[in-house]
Amino acid sequence: MAELILILGDQLSSSLSSLQAAPEAEVVMAELVNEAHYVAHHKQKIVLVFSAMRHFAEQLRQSGRTVHYFAYDDTPQLSSFTDTLNHMQGLKNYQRLIVTEPGEYRLQEEFTAWAGTPALDILPDDRFLATHQQFQTWADGRKQLRMEFFYRDMRRQTGLLMEADQPVGGQWNYDSDNRKKLPRGHTLPPRLHAEADAITTEVMTLVDEHFASHIGNLDRFAWPVTAQQAEAHLVHFLDVCLPQFGDYQDAMKQGEVFLYHSLIASSLNLGLLDPLKICQAAEQRWQQGLAPLNAVEGFIRQIIGWREFIRGIYWLKMPQYETSNYFQHSRKLPDFYYSGDTDMACMKDAIVATQNHAYAHHIQRLMITGNFALLAGLAPAQVNQWYLEVYADAYQWVQLPNTHGMALFADGGIVGSKPYAASGAYINRMSDHCSGCRYDVKQREGEDACPFNYLYWDFMMRHQDKLGDNPRMGMVYRNLQKMDDGRKSEVRASAAKFLEQLK
Repeated sequence: MAELILILGDQLSSSLSSLQAAPEAEVVMAELVNEAHYVAHHKQKIVLVFSAMRHFAEQLRQSGRTVHYFAYDDTPQLSSFTDTLNHMQGLKNYQRLIVTEPGEYRLQEEFTAWAGTPALDILPDDRFLATHQQFQTWADGRKQLRMEFFYRDMRRQTGLLMEADQPVGGQWNYDSDNRKKLPRGHTLPPRLHAEADAITTEVMTLVDEHFASHIGNLDRFAWPVTAQQAEAHLVHFLDVCLPQFGDYQDAMKQGEVFLYHSLIASSLNLGLLDPLKICQAAEQRWQQGLAPLNAVEGFIRQIIGWREFIRGIYWLKMPQYETSNYFQHSRKLPDFYYSGDTDMACMKDAIVATQNHAYAHHIQRLMITGNFALLAGLAPAQVNQWYLEVYADAYQWVQLPNTHGMALFADGGIVGSKPYAASGAYINRMSDHCSGCRYDVKQREGEDACPFNYLYWDFMMRHQDKLGDNPRMGMVYRNLQKMDDGRKSEVRASAAKFLEQLK
């Protein structure tokens, strides 16, 4: 029986369910117009995905598979996965078409609408630790869906950092230990960079030709494009960075992009790394005394806690989720999100890093660019599109709940129990950005004040009807009550003047 497996660009795993289900089946992979252009992806993101796909296709060929590969500039008539399947079916009468379920809702809709012959066999993606049904069962009947409680169940399920049914060390979460600012003069570790081979260089040429208007540059491209490269980057992180990752995971430093972060999300989301094996390797470092518990627990929580929880929320709440807008924010995304042309040092640093590396770490995304978008009332749809465009690790299933729910609180509290809103004081506490900024972080309003300061209080005043009763916001609103009317007027005036100038 002739069988054909369609492999998507983020399914580059030899253990993929479709490959395991049909060991003798032929494979088709395609660099598609629709996938490359549904948002204006960062140039490095396109190079990463296309190069990783080409390397994976070659790996499959070397293992004995027949692989039909359509490069971007070879088959312009193939715009979608449906086009690809129809094209292949016209070449050969396959009796079975197989695909592992996609990560994004729009593709699930495309595949379930397949009207060709034979029917498309859509298999579960077992590279995740929690199935859709498992998450739905966990969520059923709960008034609030909180990652912390889901994470504890995942710890019990996997046995990671557990002694019987209790967490090692007596605590589930060591987040309170992981909020240190980098000391002055602190030396950061070197990072690995994957050298571009002939395949990657060829893709870079293609991207320069066809995607010249997209954000980013390619001269600093260094992302792993094979499982072997991804594994090398993981080992480097575990050996060199993990011991201090916990202490400084929330820290920011001017001009420093990577700090102690793992940089494995792009590889993990492509399928080049296995999430459980990653966590087991980190746990082993703690067992061997090579990394402290707060660092290992914090790292594992990001993978089996946040990553799995965010995926569960996405599939539980789509498609209505992406159109929610709790605060009814509608302001246009400012141009400086693409250019970096702003006097706010923290924003400029995060955006320039994004331009150069298709990367900014999670605190920059949440508490700098995301926090500004929340306080300034930027339209969630535009902010979500920007995050999806500019980061190498961004796919909608992981980007949308993180941005829409956690950073923007546009879902009204599905992901988080309160908005992650902060004034300039937080940025000053966790970074050195403020010391060299044109704005004064200690000034609360006026032209020279840090915009985060007056935008923060303006946001709280604008949305007191929705946030005033939130038990986690009590102190904020008690402080607001103590603010005299004159200062409130000054805050509103400073915010209005600043926001009026945004373009």
